Amino acid sequence: MTGAVWRKSSYSGPDGNCVEVAFLVDGNVAVRDTKDRGNGPVLAFAPGEWAEFLSGVSAGDHHGA
Repeated sequence: MTGAVWRKSSYSGPDGNCVEVAFLVDGNVAVRDTKDRGNGPVLAFAPGEWAEFLSGVSAGDHHGA
């Protein structure tokens, strides 16, 4: 993830806890939790997987806990 440019969601709450997304040079997309930027896990999606995820979010298939 060296050199990744992370962007925080504009929908993040007032406490700032949210997720960040980085679009990588190889075309993949990385996602991490803002609460543990340095040591937390990072999910990586291939471009097609990311498109499917966004489609599901738009359709209301993914709900926050």
